[in-house]
Amino acid sequence: MITKEQIVNIQNSWGEGVVKIGSLKDNRTECENFASQFLDELYNFESGLVSFKPTKCSLEQFRPTKPEALSYFIAGENRACEEDKGFAIQPWTKVRFENSNLILEENRALAMGNYFFTDLNGSEAKVEYTFSYKLVNGKLKIDLHHSSFPYNPEAIS
Repeated sequence: MITKEQIVNIQNSWGEGVVKIGSLKDNRTECENFASQFLDELYNFESGLVSFKPTKCSLEQFRPTKPEALSYFIAGENRACEEDKGFAIQPWTKVRFENSNLILEENRALAMGNYFFTDLNGSEAKVEYTFSYKLVNGKLKIDLHHSSFPYNPEAIS
């Protein structure tokens, strides 16, 4: 059975990885290498497509392949999606998760809640998320990642 502790650990690793990617933005080669390793470690791209819907996308909202996910996180000249600016290279200084609900099973778990990204000025951006984790060779891997900004009624006209 997947435990709450395992979920918290992978969420902490994810947040630390996003912060580290941003800290490497001035060394492009190291940033690309680490971001690629980050995706290999935490996402289940080795088994096929991942249901990945990141926050700041409007033209190509769904990113099922590793190159598309990498493009979202670090952008760059060779980005797979033209609209990408490099979410993780903002940079962020801290990421924290607040789980609203966890569904834990033998080989799969779901987490839903808010996560908060702290920028260099100390401002926090609140984002809603749903992640699905699958146990692959004894290690949790993300196979569904959906995030979006909270509903803003003033944005709807």
